Amino acid sequence: MSPGEDVLFWVLAPLMVLVSFGLLVARKAVHVAICMVFVMIGFAVLYIALEAPFLGVVQIVVYTGAVMMLFLFVLMLVGVDASSSLVETIRGQRWIGVILALGLGVILSGVVVQTVFPPAVGLAEANSVTNPVGLARVLMSDYVLAMEVVGIVLITAAVSALVLTHKRRLTPARGQKEIADAKVAALPQGGRLTPLAAPGVYAQNNAMDTPALDPQGRPIAESVSRVLRIRGQQREATDVLLGEHGLVERTSTVAEPEGSAPDGEER
Repeated sequence: MSPGEDVLFWVLAPLMVLVSFGLLVARKAVHVAICMVFVMIGFAVLYIALEAPFLGVVQIVVYTGAVMMLFLFVLMLVGVDASSSLVETIRGQRWIGVILALGLGVILSGVVVQTVFPPAVGLAEANSVTNPVGLARVLMSDYVLAMEVVGIVLITAAVSALVLTHKRRLTPARGQKEIADAKVAALPQGGRLTPLAAPGVYAQNNAMDTPALDPQGRPIAESVSRVLRIRGQQREATDVLLGEHGLVERTSTVAEPEGSAPDGEER
């Protein structure tokens, strides 16, 4: 390694170790994902510095780009409850994990200390036809069996994930005709044939927390998201009706036709 590579390694390596430790102690899953992204980008920089640009690009595209985005999408769709994620399913498993991690660290440290790293030879010949071609030749000739085994393991993991996450329908799938018939059958119980108005329709503004108003000026509570209604974050009907232009007075006052007279008086 050149002096520049040494400096780059001793700058990145401690940061990656610290971030890896933060990955272990972080309580929020999003913080764990950010720490993993930092470590993976650090690996990519080291690969590129060691004249392996193909591995560096693959590290960023596959792991940092695809795997981490998939991980974040799963977090957004499934969600993680902080109160349940901190409960130990097996009593004492954290201390067991700490002891095993320390033992593994001692073993790896002993191996690294006793290892003598000879100067790298043969890299120029292996990368004579660019790094991706040289890497492909090594993987598909010397380590072809290992690559096939890794492929089988990855396929098995994907199929297992599909099997574990598969759920059977509790009710049969309904078509357009069945949905329309169900809406017609629900009319006596107060059901609706048409969709509800979107939030803010006929109101003073079109905010998501503002209920829609029917043509008579009455608010439609169902037009606001159920989540906002449960949280109590929707605007009250009085806030909608008592707008800047006095919507209550306009909607509550019925215009008299021309030539009409008050009750009890002759025209």
